[in-house]
Amino acid sequence: MNAPTKPGRAGMRTFALLACMAALAGCSTVRGWFGKDDAAAKPNEPAELADFTPTANVARLWAQGVGKGEGRTGARQGPAIADNRVYAAAIEGGVHALDLTTGATVWRYESERRLAGGPGAGDGLVVVGGLDGEVIALDAATGAEKWQAKVPNEVIAAPAIGGGLVFVRSNDGRVTAFDAASGERRWFWNRDVPLLSVRGNDAPLIGPGFVFVGNDDGTVAALSATDGRPLWEQTVGQAEGRSELERMADVDGTPVLDGTVLFATSYKGQTLAIDGPTGRPLWAAQQGGAGRAGVAADRIVVTDRNGNVYALDKNGGSTLWMQPGLARRGLTGVAIHGDYAVVGDAEGYLHWLRLDSGEFAARVRVGRDPIRATPAVVGDVLVAQTVDGKVAAYRLQ
Repeated sequence: MNAPTKPGRAGMRTFALLACMAALAGCSTVRGWFGKDDAAAKPNEPAELADFTPTANVARLWAQGVGKGEGRTGARQGPAIADNRVYAAAIEGGVHALDLTTGATVWRYESERRLAGGPGAGDGLVVVGGLDGEVIALDAATGAEKWQAKVPNEVIAAPAIGGGLVFVRSNDGRVTAFDAASGERRWFWNRDVPLLSVRGNDAPLIGPGFVFVGNDDGTVAALSATDGRPLWEQTVGQAEGRSELERMADVDGTPVLDGTVLFATSYKGQTLAIDGPTGRPLWAAQQGGAGRAGVAADRIVVTDRNGNVYALDKNGGSTLWMQPGLARRGLTGVAIHGDYAVVGDAEGYLHWLRLDSGEFAARVRVGRDPIRATPAVVGDVLVAQTVDGKVAAYRLQ
């Protein structure tokens, strides 16, 4: 049966964000990395960026503004790429379709609704959610509205589209499946969320017959794509501790499926490789964070809540390298761009790290506002979005 929506959930999760910010400000101090003595160290501020000699040539293709309003909502709005177009939404600005190569506007869907969750793109649709629980499906070619639906709580994660269905994760832990053609609700699955959790979440992941969902209690659940039946559940981060803050173990980043192996990482600082069909754990590592993992040919790359970046062996989880130079910089999840791992930060920078060594290879600044969503990559082009609605595309030369 459908459990009633918990009153005050949005307020509690906003409190969670503030609590997390306070907690992160008190994380362990890392000294001496940038040549300053202890007296000059600023342990609660983002690490200063060290100079380096670039080894990768990154060229900006274009930049566009798509609207504002994200601010401190925790929506982590990021772009979606499909069919040579970039789709981007803003709380104040609607939905934009941009040409991937030039950044030219193809169409714009204007709305007075506060569109925060998305967009998701695929199968000829662009779907976006809102802070009041709206779900709006648009024609990907023209931007014309095809249908609207409603869920009981705000949507700040991008919907996932596939197999004739649209899967929407709302901020109360519920996943709802809608018919992609009509918007009719097909099924829903509820998951209770902890009193305190990291603000924000990410899209469900569609696999062959499965929908994989990272949960705020540190677990990953596999649901039947057909009817929402729970197929298995696995704990990624143990929600242990004496206080609600210590027990925070969110799996906020979308799990990543590589063949039949699912990779998920948790705010608790743990990463798990899981056999997708059965839910059987393959290996666990004591490095990780709430954001999305990047998966390369022989390794995965994760960030932790302190701003460290780790490369882990894909087959066993052993640490291949660690990059501590982005401490306390509020890193995004990881995107893989050619031979590099890319993360954004809270000062609007994108950082390219060599996959083989973790060394800095390139750095650009998209804008002065934070980047909160994992950048999107297709081929040699990477696209990122700031919370101020600036979208920019970059190509490896």
